[in-house]
Amino acid sequence: MAWIKTVPFEEATGKLKKLYARVTGPDNNVDNIMMVHSLRPHSMEGHMAIYKNVLHHTGNTIPKWFLEVLGVWVSALNDCGYCVEHHFSGLQRLLQDTDRGLAIRAAIEAKDPAAAPLDNAQKAAMAYARKLTEAPAALEERDIQELRAAGYDDGQILEINQVCAYFSYANRTVLGLGCSTKGDVLGLSPNNSENPDDWGHH
Repeated sequence: MAWIKTVPFEEATGKLKKLYARVTGPDNNVDNIMMVHSLRPHSMEGHMAIYKNVLHHTGNTIPKWFLEVLGVWVSALNDCGYCVEHHFSGLQRLLQDTDRGLAIRAAIEAKDPAAAPLDNAQKAAMAYARKLTEAPAALEERDIQELRAAGYDDGQILEINQVCAYFSYANRTVLGLGCSTKGDVLGLSPNNSENPDDWGHH
């Protein structure tokens, strides 16, 4: 499941056991991206806090299915199959339109988001996500102005930025430690809420 040692759910003790209990899905399943932190539970806690608040918080105003699109897009640009598979499954569950989801994925796989069945504002966010992922130092204030012109307010621009930044972090965690999807249940996610302890995967 990873290139470093991980502690299985059944062997966890102390703080790790408590953290595992908070992130479990069906049958006490813990996603490998979380389990890879098991030798440093504080690292898992930090990762989960960012993930929960950036992607699954009621304070966000951009639809969660589109935040998942951005996550799949960034993960595809970073060649992170683990995150693509997990978050495409989540995207399909949230979007509830299989054909549209598959068309979005086809455009992502072709590296051609202009071909995706998305509106112009969403395509502008995809363009920003690509630049932030592939050439972050090349970003300029006009890139933000273009997102405003597309209809996003500054809080929504922050949401887009943070989702893209989070996924590059998650991709590097997975790719750098050899995480696989073996044993994972794809497409689960925490509920949207303001409760920082609401981490359970459903």
